[in-house]
Amino acid sequence: MNTKNQSKAAALAARIIKTSQNTLLIKLRFMDSAIFRLSAKAELTTLAVDGRNIYYGDDYVLRLYKSSPENVNRALLHMVFHCVFRHWFVKPSINRSIWNLAVDIATENLIDSLYLNCVADPRAQSKKVFIDEVSRNVRIMNAESVYAYLTDKNLTESQLLRLNDTFAVDDHSCWYNEADFQNQNGSGNGSNGESDPSEGRGADNRGNTDDNQSADNGFDSPTAGMSSLNSEWEDISRQIEMSLDTFSKEWGIRAGGMTQQLKELNRERYDYSAFLKKFAVMGETMKVNDDEFDYIFYTYGLKLYKNIPLIEPLEYKEEKRIREFVIAIDTSGSTSGETVQKFLNKTYNILKNSESYFSKVNIWIVQCDAKIQEAKKITSQEEFDEYIRSFQIKGLGGTDFRPVFNFVNKLVDDKEFTRLKGMIYFTDGCGIFPQKKPDYETAFVFLQNEYNNLNVPPWAIKLILNSDEI
Repeated sequence: MNTKNQSKAAALAARIIKTSQNTLLIKLRFMDSAIFRLSAKAELTTLAVDGRNIYYGDDYVLRLYKSSPENVNRALLHMVFHCVFRHWFVKPSINRSIWNLAVDIATENLIDSLYLNCVADPRAQSKKVFIDEVSRNVRIMNAESVYAYLTDKNLTESQLLRLNDTFAVDDHSCWYNEADFQNQNGSGNGSNGESDPSEGRGADNRGNTDDNQSADNGFDSPTAGMSSLNSEWEDISRQIEMSLDTFSKEWGIRAGGMTQQLKELNRERYDYSAFLKKFAVMGETMKVNDDEFDYIFYTYGLKLYKNIPLIEPLEYKEEKRIREFVIAIDTSGSTSGETVQKFLNKTYNILKNSESYFSKVNIWIVQCDAKIQEAKKITSQEEFDEYIRSFQIKGLGGTDFRPVFNFVNKLVDDKEFTRLKGMIYFTDGCGIFPQKKPDYETAFVFLQNEYNNLNVPPWAIKLILNSDEI
């Protein structure tokens, strides 16, 4: 191709990209901040996006447009969604081949759920069978859930290649900067398929609406540039979420899948260890209190009386530690026994830290489905050790939270507690909540993949944990 023809091809490809952006803007007004955040650069032979730019090849765009103008619109929207959901911001140890496939499946399914003629897909039928299979096995069709499903499925190399041929739209290789990855974890192979990609997104220690404490997301710190870019796209995704709520009546059920994924993406992540400290109380510990010790009088006594201090240091200090609280466990049929065991072990391991609780404690562990199945009082670490060793789930019936509150209230009335700070209730949320606020704080802890977006009473605290956090 001569220089003149190349120039014409470049101008035409750029015009096609611009036309596609305008088409998407007209159809998806709530996506304007995302669509025009990306600059288009003709610096590639195919298509790619890195959160800053869309890269394309002139000839590739022309061929795509010749086959169908909708193909260009769809490819552009596909790449924009990669950015809105920050698919490129992942842990270095991610299994890249599975992650690449997972994000493409989730994105293609999301585009299909919008039912837009301008992004009609000639390959829709060939994708539908596998998308239907995945959707039957995951709660939310986002990239993280699809990734977990594909990882458990143990696909062969040939199966992965075949599915990639079906779902692939753009090149993801620019997401994996080897130098950045090596700076983060000392390795750039990204071959470990056991990582949780959700750990790397959506947590920037902002305030939250559930009165919980935001926490470090537990993810290897990204480079400064990536962190800034992630924060920028997080703001954009939150704007889209709010705008989508505005247009929800116009979109009806078509907006449901996207809204659900955005809410899941943008919800705060929490550190359960830090959260547990909300239940700390003041008490005395045998420890030198440097804050109340006056070294001037102490050294003056040594000088005046020859090695006899004038004032002895205080041997106790008031600190915030955990002394009294209740751990309630929902043992209904909808709650997994293995999950309950993991949660209890997690709580126990936090409490074993000598800086977290007093040597003598008053902790009640209550198992309840529709009625109290077991209530165990723990007063020392030795008793906790024994309880963990012999722990068995009891119940597996229906779910009613009220018996636990009635039981704890009676313990308070009977003076079993002197300064009960609060109760942690581990549950799937499918039960009857008390109508009246108790005199102590209550936190309902949900597991992310069991959580069904149920509203807790306004007086309660809601905490959602990822499965890997327990």
